Amino acid sequence: MVMRVFVAGGTGVLGRRLVPQLVARGHQVTATTTSAAKLGSLEKLGADAVVMDGLDAVSVGAAVAEAQPDAIVHQMTGISMTHAGKPDLKHFDRWAVPTIRLRTEGTDHLLAAAEAAGVSHFVAQGYANWNGIRTGGWVKTEEDPLDLMTGTAAHTSMAALRHVEDAVGKAGGAVMRYGAFYGPGATDDQVELVRKRQFPLVGRATGYSSWVHLDDAASATVLAVEQQAQGVFNIVDDEPAPASEWLPHLAACAGAKPPMRIPKWPARLLAGEVAVIMMTEGRAFSNTKAKRELGWQLRYPSWRQGFEAELT
Repeated sequence: MVMRVFVAGGTGVLGRRLVPQLVARGHQVTATTTSAAKLGSLEKLGADAVVMDGLDAVSVGAAVAEAQPDAIVHQMTGISMTHAGKPDLKHFDRWAVPTIRLRTEGTDHLLAAAEAAGVSHFVAQGYANWNGIRTGGWVKTEEDPLDLMTGTAAHTSMAALRHVEDAVGKAGGAVMRYGAFYGPGATDDQVELVRKRQFPLVGRATGYSSWVHLDDAASATVLAVEQQAQGVFNIVDDEPAPASEWLPHLAACAGAKPPMRIPKWPARLLAGEVAVIMMTEGRAFSNTKAKRELGWQLRYPSWRQGFEAELT
């Protein structure tokens, strides 16, 4: 069935991969950007392009009312250099403010606009990389709560993710808990640090992470839209892994020297508590539900071949 799909955040790293996939499957796509200068890039992807401020309820309401979509996909974040500056894990709470606002205020504005326009389905971006609850095993399902990281600089960001899941769930929509993105434009900052040997292993580097290629994340999202999926889905690859495995492989694929290893205490001073937790205590995620319920098939089942394809 051909659908009218409204993609909020069409020029983000995932939006740029999602819009063409939706168009290729015959859907009529309206995609948003905050910059008039980017309207042309969205039109080249096959979308009707519109400027929208996700933090302005009037702007959101007008854009959705004009598009009259069957489904809304919320991909708005503020993690680009333009919106948030250089990533700063030590001051996570300050660096993430643009994204926190888009995941709280922006989500609420889009849900209100959806209700006002009679939009039947809603899909939103979540996050499932290293932030599973830090008890029990190293790999979590959708039944396991996210770690709210209470007492750390990441708490406000994790609370915002909880808000997305609660609000979208109440509205009968779907939340796609994406793993760490890699693919065109997604890991440039990390690769630069790896090549400069400024991305060290911390302690024993036993903390787990989950990765997903942008194209695989986009294909899962298309399925959620077309199937009007409900609930939470971990959109990650088949191989959750500790930093001690994925970071050296990333370095090798990037043509860099192996990462250095430093103890926890200097890492805590240099990069903050959140970075240490990621590297030593992080909990990753299982994709079993998404594969079973959505029929999702990954182009890159593991970051191992994915990193090689993107970086070598």
